[in-house]
Amino acid sequence: MKKKGLFITFEGIDGSGKTTQYNLLRGRLRRRGLDPVCVREPGSTVVGEEIRSILLSSDDRPMTLLTEALLYAAARSQLVREVIVPALEGGKVVLCDRFLDSSLAYQGYAGGLGVDTVMAVNAAAVRGIRPHLTLVFDLSVSEALRRERGRKADRIESRGAEYLQRVREYYLELARKEPDRVRVIPAARDIAEIEADVYREVSEGLAALGIDGRG
Repeated sequence: MKKKGLFITFEGIDGSGKTTQYNLLRGRLRRRGLDPVCVREPGSTVVGEEIRSILLSSDDRPMTLLTEALLYAAARSQLVREVIVPALEGGKVVLCDRFLDSSLAYQGYAGGLGVDTVMAVNAAAVRGIRPHLTLVFDLSVSEALRRERGRKADRIESRGAEYLQRVREYYLELARKEPDRVRVIPAARDIAEIEADVYREVSEGLAALGIDGRG
């Protein structure tokens, strides 16, 4: 598939503020009349939302790590085919709150299933689709947990600080390995400062589509 649009993903540990920045960028692009396609993982399709309710439940139902990875891949497959591919083929800007890198970080690296195993599980699901730009919102685990204090943790968030630290390590290593795609956004700052950095990174991709990203 020839990718005509712009695919931007948002990554980071829980509490890093990535979803806040996702929403801010969505609003900014809409105010400029760009009409981005905005999705989240898992979810944004009927099937994906049903899978999300299983994966992020806070109950104690047993689930193997491989089952977890397969469910994420199933939701991702539906999202890629139903929403992401048609949007990119139509030249749209696609914003995605988490994508394959989350599975590699959470189930593959931090969970111990293995990055290669998770890649294999997702090979058919993603159909060769890769983000043009991935923004990793980096924050210390202690600060992320402080921000999340008082909110009921879902099944994955409840795995604790050591697990989240491994997730963070994976994201930072990914940025070192793929600097052309993955950009680290320091997230322990004022929201407006972070938003400015996000838009600066996104503007380059917009320019490649012939869109002036300076507004």
